[in-house]
Amino acid sequence: MFPPTYRTQLWSRLDTPWDIIVIGGGITGAGILREAARLGLRGLLLEQRDFAWGTSSRSSKLVHGGLRYLKQGKVRLTRASVQERERLLDEGPGLIDPLGFLLATYKGDRPGRRMYQAGLSIYDLLALQWSHRYYNAADFELLAPHVTGEALQGGFHYEDAQTDDARLVLRVIQEAVADGAAALNYAAVEGLLHAPTGAPDQRGPVIGVRVVDRGRPHGRTAEVRARAVINATGTWADRLRGQAGPEPGDKRRAGGHIRPLRGSHLIFPAWRLPIAQALSFLHPIDRRPVFIFPWEGVTLVGTTDVDHDQPLEEEPRISPAETAYLMAAVEAQFPSLNLTLEDVTATLAGVRPVIGSGKADPSKEARDHVIWHDNGLLTVTGGKLTTFRRIALDALKAVHDRLPDLPEPDDKVPVLNPINVKLSGDGALDEASRRRLLGRYAAEAQALVAAARSGELTPIEGTQTLWAELRWAARAEAVLHLDDLLLRRTRLGLLLPNGGEALLSRVEAICREELGWDAARWETEVTAYRALWRRCYSPPDPATVPDWRVMLAEARTRRQVARQTRRRRLIRGTEISGVLMGLAFILGGVWLFRRRRRCG
Repeated sequence: MFPPTYRTQLWSRLDTPWDIIVIGGGITGAGILREAARLGLRGLLLEQRDFAWGTSSRSSKLVHGGLRYLKQGKVRLTRASVQERERLLDEGPGLIDPLGFLLATYKGDRPGRRMYQAGLSIYDLLALQWSHRYYNAADFELLAPHVTGEALQGGFHYEDAQTDDARLVLRVIQEAVADGAAALNYAAVEGLLHAPTGAPDQRGPVIGVRVVDRGRPHGRTAEVRARAVINATGTWADRLRGQAGPEPGDKRRAGGHIRPLRGSHLIFPAWRLPIAQALSFLHPIDRRPVFIFPWEGVTLVGTTDVDHDQPLEEEPRISPAETAYLMAAVEAQFPSLNLTLEDVTATLAGVRPVIGSGKADPSKEARDHVIWHDNGLLTVTGGKLTTFRRIALDALKAVHDRLPDLPEPDDKVPVLNPINVKLSGDGALDEASRRRLLGRYAAEAQALVAAARSGELTPIEGTQTLWAELRWAARAEAVLHLDDLLLRRTRLGLLLPNGGEALLSRVEAICREELGWDAARWETEVTAYRALWRRCYSPPDPATVPDWRVMLAEARTRRQVARQTRRRRLIRGTEISGVLMGLAFILGGVWLFRRRRRCG
């Protein structure tokens, strides 16, 4: 889909008029580009880093309705999410797959069993299904071996889904490009173009962007104009909004601001933290819901929800405090496994673009998407991975004033193109691999198989990824750097120890052949990749990580004190009630005695 000449050819025609420019190559930008292409618009997507470089390759990989949003009263958001989840499951098998969830309930938990039962019933009814079921403690432990049995009352099983988030972004972009759109990674928008007003101190409406090539060759620039410009840059959205200027006659900027919140994960080998289904439970320290779930042959633990105070230009990384927090969750839930930091093979941190409202607790901020208008620039941000298609349709409806001839979007059209490909593979592919390739590569799956060399239709040891996927990504998926290949086109840098260090000699042969890298370029890429992986994807230095066992002990002490306080209040309340009842009995007796004397 992105042949070697694609980048050069597209740069040569950037200065031609476009109907719509989408800034940002995450799932929101990809979805907008896809829906614009369906409507026949000449669309261009520009991404300053790699496709899915930001939040959209660092999520929890869940395509879900957000059960916890029901507790916050977000019924409409939950309903939209579960409906989109069901559509994606139907349309993207092999890319979006079912995931069973186990929800543990323990003595003293708030909410308890009845509240969970009510919430899951609503959750299922919104999806027009009935998948949840309650298990007692003995049966629950059979479903989740090694889980702590201390104070376990039982738990629920229900259904959700998961995906490879970066591959979902790539598939959506590729389907847009196949319909006539264009997309460029490593193309940074460094300024906005405004219509002339005749007044030197006034900016006219936004009519385009100044873009700089961060690929190879570096530094070439272009001014690109379009009838509509959409800012879908997520956590970076406020920066472009600041350049747009206010709406004419309005000195205030519409809407709110982005509150960047970091969500981090620990990654364990599946054999060290074996779990067949996702497990959800309340964190023993702050009672937030956390997950432990299987993904691509490893086990993920997440997620945190903290204010991100690192520069947005830097790749996010897990902090020592977050590491201790997640290790405490693992220790509390699976104490018999004796897991330590040495068992963690990788980490993953992403920054969510949440709309700030000033709440002290980041987890209480709303996750809805918003659309802002700023002097011709339309900004869309926030929202969930699951509802990306609905967000895209809302954005296109909001830009109708700039595109009055825009047809009405049809939300009944499939989100993902139907797959009408039958893979040959000459018997080398099993059914699981066929399903995987069709889900991730869709119309390109047969070309991938045809490009494979001898032995490349076999999985890389310890993963479900085929060697042929590496070759195809290097050949046809706009790879410019080694981390593009190992962290987003494939996820080997997350799935294998040391970021896949043991594979690099064979990866070198593929990159030098498909990308034309000489020995010097390969060494540059390997050096940069190793430094990046150590800095942002490896566990923190153990010496910097707080002792999570101490944190758990302190949390247990706090809970015991709280229980004793509640008990004392209950006893004191009972004693007071007893005194009052006794006093009432005495007064009642006195009243009755006097009444009888008067009547006698």
